Amino acid sequence: MRVLVTGGVRSGKSRHAESLLASEPEVTYVAAGPRYDDADWAARIAAHRERRAATWRTEETQDVAGVLAGATGPVLVDCLGTWLTAVIDAAGLWESPVGEVEEHVLAQVDAIAAAVAGATAPVVLVTNEVGLGVVPGERSGRLFRDLLGTVNQRVAEACDEVHLVVAGRVLRL
Repeated sequence: MRVLVTGGVRSGKSRHAESLLASEPEVTYVAAGPRYDDADWAARIAAHRERRAATWRTEETQDVAGVLAGATGPVLVDCLGTWLTAVIDAAGLWESPVGEVEEHVLAQVDAIAAAVAGATAPVVLVTNEVGLGVVPGERSGRLFRDLLGTVNQRVAEACDEVHLVVAGRVLRL
């Protein structure tokens, strides 16, 4: 089972992704986003941790491909949107030419997609769907939106299923 779960912010996608692996006794949970130092972010992380089984192991890393390639059991990656932010932040590429950013990001995305395709244990990945709304007014917002759309397409190609979550409801695409 290789599933990409997508949807808007607070749509219920993480909860749905966790439910897909709820029967698994041990899961590697990859927290792939940046680390923010504020109370709201800390509360969000705490809520996610409280929902997960005590037997689930959390790995905070942007090396999603490495974790997937080395996994011997089920893996849940949450989330590719925050992963993308962390990757661009770490490389300091927000103001770089689009082609340079794409080259840096897509090489890593291709490695993730290859690791997903080669996975022998269940893999569930969470991502944001950001291309359904208003065109962002800032360059960084447009860059993020466009890149995440490409990230989602490439990872979806490696998955068996894609689930769209809207208002807590799941549509299997």
